[in-house]
Amino acid sequence: MSIDEYKPGLEGVPATLSSISYVDGQKGVLEYRGIPIEQLAQNSNFLETAYLLIWGTLPSTEELTSFEQEIYQHRRLKYRIRDMMKCFPESGHPMDALQSCAAALGLFYARRALDDPAYIHRAVVRLLAKIPTMVAAFQLMRKGNDPVQPRDDLNYAANFLYMLNEKQPDPLAARIFDVCLILHAEHTINASTFSAMVTASTLTDPYAVIASAVGTLAGPLHGGANEEVLDMLENIGTVDRVANYVDECIATKSRIMGFGHRVYKVKDPRATILQGLVEQLFDEFGSDLYYGIALELERVVSDRLGHKGIYPNVDFYSGLVYRKLGIPTDLFTPVFAIARVAGWLAHWKEQLAANRIFRPTQIYTGNHGQSYVKLDDRSTPLPPGLLALGQEL
Repeated sequence: MSIDEYKPGLEGVPATLSSISYVDGQKGVLEYRGIPIEQLAQNSNFLETAYLLIWGTLPSTEELTSFEQEIYQHRRLKYRIRDMMKCFPESGHPMDALQSCAAALGLFYARRALDDPAYIHRAVVRLLAKIPTMVAAFQLMRKGNDPVQPRDDLNYAANFLYMLNEKQPDPLAARIFDVCLILHAEHTINASTFSAMVTASTLTDPYAVIASAVGTLAGPLHGGANEEVLDMLENIGTVDRVANYVDECIATKSRIMGFGHRVYKVKDPRATILQGLVEQLFDEFGSDLYYGIALELERVVSDRLGHKGIYPNVDFYSGLVYRKLGIPTDLFTPVFAIARVAGWLAHWKEQLAANRIFRPTQIYTGNHGQSYVKLDDRSTPLPPGLLALGQEL
C-alpha cells in the first residue's frame, strides 16, 4: 500500500454494508430504514423509531405496546449503581459519569450470549430504559439531591423530563423533546457509531459497546457543538453585531459553531425540523433572546458562505430547544447519547449478523535497522529549563 492511498481519519472509506440509515448530503435527505426523517418526526415517537432502527421494521400495535411496557418496567437502576454514582465528584462531567455507568451495567448483566435472540432483546431494553435514568440521576445527585424515581405512567420523553426537573412536563414540551430524540437517534457511520462497531466486532458485551460509543461522543470534535452554539450566541450579544462576527470569523478562518457538515452541503434536514420545534416552543412558552441572533446568523452565513455548502447543521437550533426545556447546557451531549443509543444498538445488532473483527492496516513511516543502545551508554541532555534549575539547586 502506498502513502497516496492513505486517507486521514478514513474519510470516505467504506467500513461496512448497512441498511439502517441513508444520507444524501447534496439533497439534504436523511432516511431511517428508507423512511424520510420528516415523516418520522411528524408521525412517530422515539421508541417506535428505536424499534424501527434496531429490528428493521415498523412494529405492529401489539409489538409497540409490548416494547414500550418492557422499557417502562426496566427504567430503575440497581441500588449499587446509584451508590456508585454518589461517589462521583460533583464537578465531574455528565458524559464521564454516563460512560462509567453504562460500563457498570455489564457487571450486572455480563453473560455474553450473543447468539441468543432473547439476550439481545433484553440488552436492548435495558440500555434504552436505563440510560435516561442515569443521566437524570447524576444531574440531581451532583446537586446533593436524591434521584427521582421513574414513573411507569409517563412515556419515554415525558418521564425523562420529569426525572430531570422533578415535575411533570407540559405535553407539548414532552412531544417536542420526543421529536428531538428521533432526530438524534441515528446518522450512519460517524465516529461514535464506528467506535461501537469496532468494539462490537470483538464480541464483547453490549454494555461495553455503548460505553465505548459514549466515550467517543464525549470528545469535543463530535458531541457538544450545541453547547458551543449557545456560547457563541451569548458572545455575539445583539443582532447588529452578527455581520461583523461572521466577517471576522471568515477573515481569521475560525469555525462558526453550528454551521457546516462533513456530509451535508445544504441545510441539514434535522436543523429545519428543529427550527420548527423552536418556534412551537416559543409560541407556547415565550421567546428566547438568542433566537433573533440565531436567525440573523443563519441569514448572514448563508449569504457569505452558502456557495461553499456551509449551512446550519443539527446542532445550531437543538441547544435553543434544550435550553427552553430546562435542560442544563452540560447535559446536551448526554441527551444526544440517550437518543443515539438506538442507532448504536442497531449497528451492534447488524454487526453481529455478519461479524468480522475490524483490523485495519497502516503505512509505516518509522526507521529500520536501528541498533539497541545499552542504558549506561545512553545520554539524554536535560532540557535548558531543567538544566538551569539544576544549577540553581
